[in-house]
Amino acid sequence: MTPYTTTSAVLFILFKRPDTTIRVFEKIREARPSKLYLAADGPHVDNVSEIQLCKETREIIGKIDWPCQIKILFREENLGCKYAVSSSLDWFFKNEEEGIILEDDCLPSNDFFRFCDQLLFKYRNDTRVRMISGDNFQFGRKWGNASYYFSNNIHVWGWASWRRAWQDYDVELCGFKEDEIEEQLGKIFNEPLLIESWKNIFVSLKRKEIDTWDYQLGLINFFNNGLCIIPNVNLISNIGFRSDATHTVSDNDLNANIPVEPLAAELIHPVYILPEKGADLFTWYSDFNIEERKALAKKDKSLNKRIRKLLRLN
Repeated sequence: MTPYTTTSAVLFILFKRPDTTIRVFEKIREARPSKLYLAADGPHVDNVSEIQLCKETREIIGKIDWPCQIKILFREENLGCKYAVSSSLDWFFKNEEEGIILEDDCLPSNDFFRFCDQLLFKYRNDTRVRMISGDNFQFGRKWGNASYYFSNNIHVWGWASWRRAWQDYDVELCGFKEDEIEEQLGKIFNEPLLIESWKNIFVSLKRKEIDTWDYQLGLINFFNNGLCIIPNVNLISNIGFRSDATHTVSDNDLNANIPVEPLAAELIHPVYILPEKGADLFTWYSDFNIEERKALAKKDKSLNKRIRKLLRLN
């Protein structure tokens, strides 16, 4: 069967892992985008092995063997995850109205490109929808009979979006105030522990304690009441869970190397453009260990009650 050829521009974000990079590149080569953007952070200048790995990774450009317009943004100095990725996305969406984004550890199925192409077109002018993801973390549970569902949550291990949505991105969250955030999150979540978790993330980002770019995108999606499209089957396998990763360092993680599944030849579209709250809660409760934290809090409360009772008896 002939692989699907994508009609979308693709941004491929690289760094220092030539082995995962080549695997993702082979899937991009299979989809043969007519426009390919390559962005790479620079190595730390005092790390000789990293300099060599970055060099080997960038040599992937020599393997482009199909008719393709190539644009390159290779950094000479290390910017870190936060600024390297966010500035690469700024560059991409400055040049493209819409497109597909893959990092060097996000291994897509060929169906992922078809999924993104069709939905980029369908929702191009629907400002309710801000993002299309290839990830599914529901572990077999389906939400509705359509090929995808809508979520308030975002997943960025292989995704697509439009300039109209990215233009709201704010890497420093300058437009949002720390003393207002708890009240605003309370309009999104009914669970106090979720409010607390996202508030802590927001505060850490504002204080520059986390070197990342994607939490900001998730928060901005919340504050714009935005929707993300999630496939009802998984289309991306993250192959980067290992010790040399920036964030995904445990290969025992539940989300590591989730197999991809085939997508039906004809997409079935949802009738209702509403978020599947149950799916979101399933993910958030898992990500933030909500049930475990509730049980611990209940245990602590019970222990404190018994201590107070004993103190009164004495």
